[in-house]
Amino acid sequence: MECTIHWVPASGMGMVAETGSGHLLTMDGAPDGGGRNLAPRPMETLLVGAGGCTAYDVVLILRRGRHEVTDCRVKIEADRAETDPKVFTRIHMHFVVSGRNLPEAAVARAIALSHEKYCSATIMLGKTADISTSHEIVAA
Repeated sequence: MECTIHWVPASGMGMVAETGSGHLLTMDGAPDGGGRNLAPRPMETLLVGAGGCTAYDVVLILRRGRHEVTDCRVKIEADRAETDPKVFTRIHMHFVVSGRNLPEAAVARAIALSHEKYCSATIMLGKTADISTSHEIVAA
């Protein structure tokens, strides 16, 4: 896996990343750090990536179990250390999974499997952060 990040000097602290799969992602900083607040912060993109990684796992696990999942949302709240390096110290992920006749045990198991075995992003972040999860099931 590879990517290239290019700083765009005319933007202040804006950056454009090109992923190995050929996609573009923009990032920017806060005005107090020279940015113009035109795109997500790099640390926000890290958190978004972790949320996407685990949501992907949960949907895939439920589908492989032949469960009719129709939606999966993850709301993330996180705290960072106050001093450099300002790593994540606490991350809570609340899953809202929608579908038809989704068993509680299947949803809980899919979330646990993601966090214990499959989601590389949350497993890495778990080295510095206390990661907790909760979930709710919405009938579709």
